[in-house]
Amino acid sequence: TYSGLFCVAINPYKRFPVYTTRCAKLYRGKRRSEVPPHIFAISDGAYVNMLTNHENQSMLITGESGAGKTENTKKVIAYFATVGASQKKDPTLEKKGSLEDQVVQTNPVLEAFGNAKTVRNDNSSRFGKFIRIHFGPSGKLAGADIETYLLEKARVISQQALERSYHIFYQMMSGSVNGLK
Repeated sequence: TYSGLFCVAINPYKRFPVYTTRCAKLYRGKRRSEVPPHIFAISDGAYVNMLTNHENQSMLITGESGAGKTENTKKVIAYFATVGASQKKDPTLEKKGSLEDQVVQTNPVLEAFGNAKTVRNDNSSRFGKFIRIHFGPSGKLAGADIETYLLEKARVISQQALERSYHIFYQMMSGSVNGLK
């Protein structure tokens, strides 16, 4: 639901089919009053304001531990990748992927190095992120940069009972990379 300018959401702790590309297209170009409250409506409002007013836009995703900040951030990035995608596909990009794919795929890497299992959340971010998504004059995705801060360094060597260190250590030791054990 909305509370003024804010979209208030509750983490249901399960997946719903309301974040698909098809769903994203339903919000494209619509006013907030024309569609149900959704992170895509907020994202599209920022995108349209950026294109219309030629001004940078900001989104702040906040909440308690386990509220869904990481998941909602990923949905916003995926939305911008969808609406800012190049229409023509470059066949030389098959190996490295499109810019849209590259921007979206930064999240699993960041999560591996900066997220850990806690008592309250199996995928808890243990650092902050400041993400800038860059668009060209016509609204096409042009790139992104991410600044990280406040990494919980002590978690590398010490964790509370029933908690774990960063995902990357368990991924490396899982045997998926030959010769690492």
